Amino acid sequence: MSLERGTDHWGSNPGGAIDAELAAIESSLDKLLTGDPAYWRTGQKKDRLARLEKIHAKQAALKLRVLASAGDIAEETGAKDASGWMRSELLVDKGVARSQIKFAAGLAKYDLVAAGLAEGVVSQDKARVITKALDVIESDPAASAEDLILAEKLLVDYASQLTANELKIAGRRILAEVDPARFEASEAQALQREEEHAQRRTFYSSRDNGDGTIDIHARVSRAVGMRLRTILDSLAQPRKWSAEDKGRKAPYDRLLGQAFARVVETYDVGQLPRHGGHATTVFITMSVDDLRKDLGTAALGFDGEKITAAEARRMACNANLVPVVLGTDSEILDLGRTARVAHPIQHRALRLRDQGCQAEDCDAPAAWTEAHHLKPWSEGGKTDMANMVLLCPSDHRRIHDAGSEYERLPDGQIRFARRTRTG
Repeated sequence: MSLERGTDHWGSNPGGAIDAELAAIESSLDKLLTGDPAYWRTGQKKDRLARLEKIHAKQAALKLRVLASAGDIAEETGAKDASGWMRSELLVDKGVARSQIKFAAGLAKYDLVAAGLAEGVVSQDKARVITKALDVIESDPAASAEDLILAEKLLVDYASQLTANELKIAGRRILAEVDPARFEASEAQALQREEEHAQRRTFYSSRDNGDGTIDIHARVSRAVGMRLRTILDSLAQPRKWSAEDKGRKAPYDRLLGQAFARVVETYDVGQLPRHGGHATTVFITMSVDDLRKDLGTAALGFDGEKITAAEARRMACNANLVPVVLGTDSEILDLGRTARVAHPIQHRALRLRDQGCQAEDCDAPAAWTEAHHLKPWSEGGKTDMANMVLLCPSDHRRIHDAGSEYERLPDGQIRFARRTRTG
């Protein structure tokens, strides 16, 4: 098509009429942009966003039609396609421009998808997903022309029910819906390829931010990712609802992060592999004075990563760790004595007794709590019911915090206060 004055190849409208219509659209948008959506009612925002989504799809359909017939622009500029002109005149990156041109050419092959986009019922993102899925089917020697037609119809229908990502998943298995008996084996092969791909792409990396936090970046299979999210939601949502009932709000991503930390902290170390005949353990190196006083540091593991003495004491309450306690001359006073942790039977008894976190005004359920030694293990405290109380991870950290002090109330609850400085 040419936008010069003359006959429009889609119909008989002269080019001047097209220019007038585009000018009218531009004028309407200019008027709409003078308004302030902050003054619109919620219902109006919802309705107008839905209409704008359709308008966006229709605008994309028009642009793609022009791009699909932009060969004359390439000829005029002597380029392979119109991407060179788009780069110099429209300042569109060449890679992006070529992707748009390729999409426009692919869309032109599928009438139902193009029509759905032009009607505003199929978004540009969904149209791209569908055309990619149909291109794969078209190249499949086992798929017939009839299979391709049925797949296109099904995917266009699904576009009104699924997101683009969900549509991508459906597109990979659409042939099994077209003819289950004939394509069941190919679907199984596709799933196997996906799983093998997921295994190859799986990774974990971490980076210490130097501020007490570590960024974690990982990629796992969809099945593992969905399972992890289900676990984290089950831990985070009750806390979210409880906080909202009390008029407090916490970002949900923070609650998910805390839930992830809870999963790691409560992992059964008995399930870990054995190294050199010994169960995997965490080594804490610190002086006996630092272990007992409010302030001090400890070295975590064999690499010397530092943690506070309070964190070491908290870990000693509920982690399998080996303390390497040093005397004043740095001689090893104690090595290899596994910290005494609450037995699972004791945990169950504590849950029955305490019902949840014993910090005053905390409503964390028993499943979220850890057993804390009222008289610290480092000071000879015993791992028995009389010397233990349930605390959630947050309050467990607080009870070991040098800046906090606490008292145990007659009903067994723990009341915290900020420690006042003296002198």
